[in-house]
Amino acid sequence: MSKNYRIGQIVPSSNTTMETEIPAMLLARQLIRPEERFTFHSSRMRMKHVRKEELAAMDGESDRCALELSDARVDVLGYACLVAIMSMGLGYHRESQARLAQVTRDNDAAAPVISSAGALVNALKVLGAKRIALVAPYMKPLTQLVVDYIEHEGVEVSVWHALEIADNLAVGRHDPAKLPAIVAQLDVSGVDAIVLSACVQMPSLSAVATVEAQTGKPVVTAAIATTYAMLTALELEPIVPGAGALLSGAY
Repeated sequence: MSKNYRIGQIVPSSNTTMETEIPAMLLARQLIRPEERFTFHSSRMRMKHVRKEELAAMDGESDRCALELSDARVDVLGYACLVAIMSMGLGYHRESQARLAQVTRDNDAAAPVISSAGALVNALKVLGAKRIALVAPYMKPLTQLVVDYIEHEGVEVSVWHALEIADNLAVGRHDPAKLPAIVAQLDVSGVDAIVLSACVQMPSLSAVATVEAQTGKPVVTAAIATTYAMLTALELEPIVPGAGALLSGAY
């Protein structure tokens, strides 16, 4: 007997990748768990340029998005903008997730809320990573906020690289085939894991296996971490074929 799951996504209006990579992973999962079925439902909050002011204004719309998605009685909600959460202050993912979950409860449609920011932090702890390398598309000041946020959660960011792309549409058009060469320029010898994309808008899924083979290190992305967190919240085994170490079944 099949079981249907409704996946809700709170998405920046200019994001084109979250609704590509997370469905790709969950549909790939159906190949090994054919009794499961996933549908995907989004609500959008305005954001075009990855700047702190625009991110803060966008975050203010997240309550409306959670309310709209709870009208559809989704089974889990994913807040799909890591830097928006991390630029709002250290530890903010906990406050955001609790507030948005309360919105769903107040609408008589209680559902767990995942943020890509909280999911990435949790994924690094699941991997047992103490030191990481990180690639992000953001401008350097925003990338530094992400680094500070992760380090506040107890994980050292030993080396990081900012692509400095301010236009969020351009972030979504960055070619993931360039990522292995970017990682090859970083000294990853002393790290426990590599965050190949600290951003759910920067495509990276197709490069994960290559970078794991290239470095011998577990590779995670914001989208992979979010998928892991969603599956865990749905009380499903966090396994997806071809989605890196975190979703291999080893964790």
